[in-house]
Parts: sequence; structure tokens; C-alpha cells
Amino acid sequence: DLENILKGANLRVIGLKEEVEKEIGVESLFKGIITENFPNLEKDINIQVQEGYRTPSRFNPKKTTSRHLIIKLPKVKDKERILKAAREKKQITYNGAPIHLAADFSVETLQARREWHDIFKVLKEKNFYPRIVYPVKISFKHEGEIKTFPDKQKLRDFINTRPVLQEMLKGVPQSERKGHS
Repeated sequence: DLENILKGANLRVIGLKEEVEKEIGVESLFKGIITENFPNLEKDINIQVQEGYRTPSRFNPKKTTSRHLIIKLPKVKDKERILKAAREKKQITYNGAPIHLAADFSVETLQARREWHDIFKVLKEKNFYPRIVYPVKISFKHEGEIKTFPDKQKLRDFINTRPVLQEMLKGVPQSERKGHS
């Protein structure tokens, strides 16, 4: 959790070609992304980049995808506004090429969030409006109420009392993590 707190104002830029930030600098690159995708937001926030770097720090030529670019912003509020605008726009680009903006979380948190993927997908297909809530809870609308579950066991307990949900989620794997049933 401490690692996630330290990464609170970080943005992860996924899909940028390697070395592009070295040509023009991280701040200019980030301003270009904001200008291209969110011209209204550009006027609202003073875009400053405290730091930018690729992760992992070592380049592996055998990997087909580029390393993610981590951009450290001075304010968490700016990161949240940018992510909200990115969710609303849906398709983000840099020089016409698609990229993705995401919050920067620890490896453990990202793995725990991925474990909700199959359940999230089914709930989305059935219009339950699911969300992954910080850091790794799943939330969805059921019978007009928003239900939130911190782990799969609590979700399973709830599903067991709702035959409709039980039927809908019966083919979804319930346990990916070792040590959990």
C-alpha cells in the first residue's frame, strides 16, 4: 500500500515507441499528448512533469512491446483529471498512434486487479456496470444498489444468495491466486 501511495501522482503511458521521449523530452512529449487529446484540459491545468522514466529500467530487445513510460506529476488531482478525460474520450493517441493512459500501481496491486478480469467481463456483458475500485475491490450495480466486494470470497458469499448471479457467473474461474479458495 505504501508503494501505491508513493505512486499516487504517477501516470503510466502505454504504447509509446521506445526512445521517443529522448528526442523531445518528457515534458514536451506529455504536453503533446495533452494538446492532441484534451485541448480543453490543457487550458485548465498547468502541465508540469516532475520526472519521467521507462519501466522496467532495462530494455529487453526480445520483447515485442515497448516499455511503459511513467510520468510523475506534482499533483494527484491533475492525474485524476487527466485519467477522467481519458476515460471519457476512450481513444487516446500520440502523433496519430493509439496509446493508453493509466494510473501507476505496484506490481502486486496490478496483479490483484487482473484477477477480477473474468468476473468484470461477464458483469460488463450483462450491463451490471462493473468498476474496479481502488485498490482492488470490484463494484457493480445490482437491483438498483451499488455492491462492492474487497475479495472473491465476499463476492462468492453474496452470489450464493442470488440464484440469478450464481447462474450468470458459474463458468467464471473463482480462484487464480494461490492460498485462496
